[in-house]
Amino acid sequence: MRHPQPYPSRQYAWFVVFVLILASLIAFIDRQVVAIVVGPMQADLGVGDTEIGWLYGVFALFYAIAALPIATLADRRSRKHIIAGGIFIWSLLTIACGLTRNYWQIFLARIGVGIGEATLSPATTSLIGDYFPRRLVPLALSIFQTGPILGTGLAFIIGGVVLDLVQESAPLTLPYFGTLKPWQQTFVYVGAPGLILAFFFLLIREPTRRQADGPPSSETETQQLLDFYRRNRRTIVFHHLGFVALVLMGYAFVFWSVTFFVRVHGLGAAEASQTFGWIFVIFGPLGPLAVAWLAGRLQAEGKRDANLTAGLMGGVIAIPCILLIQIAPSAFWAFVFYAPAIMAVNSPFGIAAGALPVITPPHLRARVAAVYMLAGSIGMMFGPPLAGAFNEYVFPGPEGVRYSMMTMTAIFGLLGVVLLWFGRAPYAESLRLADEQDHSTAS
Repeated sequence: MRHPQPYPSRQYAWFVVFVLILASLIAFIDRQVVAIVVGPMQADLGVGDTEIGWLYGVFALFYAIAALPIATLADRRSRKHIIAGGIFIWSLLTIACGLTRNYWQIFLARIGVGIGEATLSPATTSLIGDYFPRRLVPLALSIFQTGPILGTGLAFIIGGVVLDLVQESAPLTLPYFGTLKPWQQTFVYVGAPGLILAFFFLLIREPTRRQADGPPSSETETQQLLDFYRRNRRTIVFHHLGFVALVLMGYAFVFWSVTFFVRVHGLGAAEASQTFGWIFVIFGPLGPLAVAWLAGRLQAEGKRDANLTAGLMGGVIAIPCILLIQIAPSAFWAFVFYAPAIMAVNSPFGIAAGALPVITPPHLRARVAAVYMLAGSIGMMFGPPLAGAFNEYVFPGPEGVRYSMMTMTAIFGLLGVVLLWFGRAPYAESLRLADEQDHSTAS
């Protein structure tokens, strides 16, 4: 009988989750800052909504491309070193976005930000899987997902404050780079803190990997990965496509929210950014926590499809809330409807990631997480530019952004809910097989 290795102390494990949340906070601040400075960037760079949207799209493309090779390293090498290196790279390249002189330079810098941020999710999934027992992994990952949500909200708050300050302060002039515009200074200031966190991350302890007899050969690992996907193909298809549809809707909605208030309700970018950011910080984290709680209650009732059932509820609530925002008679009422909308839009993200490790063998978790990142990046990649194209070519004019959001929500929100509904039974079967394997391995 094989005795499993003990897990690290629960207190230290939650401390590591807290540090990972800090890393994701910084990642999402650096990721979302583009959405705050849309107007000033367009004025200086001479580009339209579609090009601005692609600054997020190209980030997502290379975020996805880099995830698989990085995940392979995360399944074999030090996760903390991989994350520390990634933080340093994406922070440095965020600063570089503020030092650029034209659209294509910032386009290239955003590629580097995407590659750096690709280290965080697969390495985190692997770390948490080794810090916590299987039953606590969905909860730990759902709590970790509050970091991206808080980071997104703080990006709008801090970015709005910084943009406000630099617009009123004296111009910043640097050797070689010359005078930086306010939107450029915003990139520089929000990117700098990550350089410090990168070095701090080297101090955490690497946990023992949950493997019985050491790492298998590359050929065996590849075969096991393919076998996992063959056995769980229906689960994976419905899970990935369902959550990707909700991700696409959510990223389009969040990216164009500040622009919506500027164009439709006449608010200043800094004011809209800060108000939206506070709503995001207060209400955004409640969504993943509520869904994790609901999944726990359903699991306690013996429902093996609990993770997917809880996840699709976010889409069910998000759709009417987003539609109400678009037809709200004033900025005040639009902000009121943003509270439940932000909760619902963010709610599936934690459970989407948390639903996978519990059906995945430990030594494959980072790569399975990376494959989902690759799928999820489709939503990040095409959500903002697709909505931008609707703004420019289908619904031109200042009011067009609201009709773009209504169209995106109706199509992709409903698609996500339907796919997750049909994925419930296959997921329950995958979890049953994983439980049987776990019991046989422990005996």
